[in-house]
Amino acid sequence: MNDEKFSFKKRAKSFRYAFQGISMLFKGEHNARIHAVVAVLVIAASIFFSISTYEWIAVLLCIGGVFAAEAFNSAIEALADMVSEEYHPLIKRCKDMAAGAVLLFVMAVVVVGLIIFLPKLIALFA
Repeated sequence: MNDEKFSFKKRAKSFRYAFQGISMLFKGEHNARIHAVVAVLVIAASIFFSISTYEWIAVLLCIGGVFAAEAFNSAIEALADMVSEEYHPLIKRCKDMAAGAVLLFVMAVVVVGLIIFLPKLIALFA
């Protein structure tokens, strides 16, 4: 067990580091910026269609999950690149699996989006 006393100063620093990480994600990762544009469009559609509270919960969890997955992927790629700039099959495997995890999550998010928005779009154009 850690006997270190609780420190608001250290907690504030940890939040600062986390916000720096979020900033690095959006400044340095092209896919994160694409996800951000899509998130803004989905939020606009959510407002336009006046989605329910539970649909908002699903949409916001999906948006947050995609950004978190992208951040984990970017962190794994950065660490792998630091370990070795040379090609190595295990590093390739790690990077490919991390990218695949993002893709799997995004595919699930698309299904959630279709469940929420497809009936509303059909009703709008019917």
